[in-house]
Amino acid sequence: MAVAGRGEWLGEPARGYGAGLVILRAIGWLLILLALLLLGHDLLFWYEDGRWTPLLAGKLWRDLSPGTLGLAQAGIERHVWKPLWNPGILTLLLPSWLMLGVPGVVLSALPRRNRKRRRFAR
Repeated sequence: MAVAGRGEWLGEPARGYGAGLVILRAIGWLLILLALLLLGHDLLFWYEDGRWTPLLAGKLWRDLSPGTLGLAQAGIERHVWKPLWNPGILTLLLPSWLMLGVPGVVLSALPRRNRKRRRFAR
């Protein structure tokens, strides 16, 4: 019985890391799209109110799922490392579009697999 190698799944031949990078780039583009929507939300409220008050990532998290913010704090402090929570909570004070946009740009900029051009013999 053969052992599945790198990139093999359910008997498909190994293709390297190309498929995984495509998925990560797609997630990156999705994060960029969400960041642009949230930036548009902030710009719309800035236009209406005349004050720049961006939607913070922590407030968005609390609005979408109120109980999980406390669970995340307890889980990080108990199971990971207690001093890690304070710098972690500071990142939640950043605008939500920035929190999604930066990882989106990083993921979407992952290198593409080199493809050799096929040239047909004449």
